[in-house]
Amino acid sequence: MNKLLWTPSEERIKETNMYRFMRFVNEKYDQDFKEYESLYQWSVEHIPEFWGAFWEFAGIKASKGYDRVVDDPGKLPGAKWFEGAQLNFAENLLGFRDDRIALLSYGESGRLKSFTYRELGDEVARVARSLKDAGVVKDDRVVGFMPNIPETVIAMLAAASLGAIWSSCSPDFGASAALDRFGQIQPKVLFTVDGYSFKGKSFDSLERISRMVDHLEGLQKIVVVPFTVEEQDLDLNGLPGSQ
Repeated sequence: MNKLLWTPSEERIKETNMYRFMRFVNEKYDQDFKEYESLYQWSVEHIPEFWGAFWEFAGIKASKGYDRVVDDPGKLPGAKWFEGAQLNFAENLLGFRDDRIALLSYGESGRLKSFTYRELGDEVARVARSLKDAGVVKDDRVVGFMPNIPETVIAMLAAASLGAIWSSCSPDFGASAALDRFGQIQPKVLFTVDGYSFKGKSFDSLERISRMVDHLEGLQKIVVVPFTVEEQDLDLNGLPGSQ
């Protein structure tokens, strides 16, 4: 048997979410779990009870509660989970509004950028208002030709908060590859960076966008996010000539 290298203190154990959840399950279902293994075994033997407890413990925000946790836990794939529930993905991810760090971005150039939960919520609300003003409603499609940066997350959450459907691809996709993805869903709004960098070299994104727009039926707005310049800000002015 391998030698145990470290054991957390009792105080540290009691500060964990796992310990808090274990106590929650014990109280809710009159159990006496004291370690992970016994809780795990119970979870696979009592699937509806476990996931129902997790929904409650996690504080899932829903405009309409579920009718049942799962119809047939032995049917995988194909089981139906939390039937009847209605919730918004963005509302749940933005449930915190405090000064803890929510996003931390470290770019190729070495630039560090962070957002607290409060700042992230404010940015998402600002972009959501602009999308709403641009006519985006539930079930519309919003897409991003964007790299892995905070602005992409903000745009996604803003779209989701309105009930819109989000899709994205990296700006290093060629125009035809991006069209294969975006052309199927007919987006109303497209977010793009002006360009991106790779191994110290900058590449233009707007030339690719100009070759795509005529083939995206229903596209009404292009949002250009400056990325190859120092300051970044979401702007709904769009490309020259965009509607």
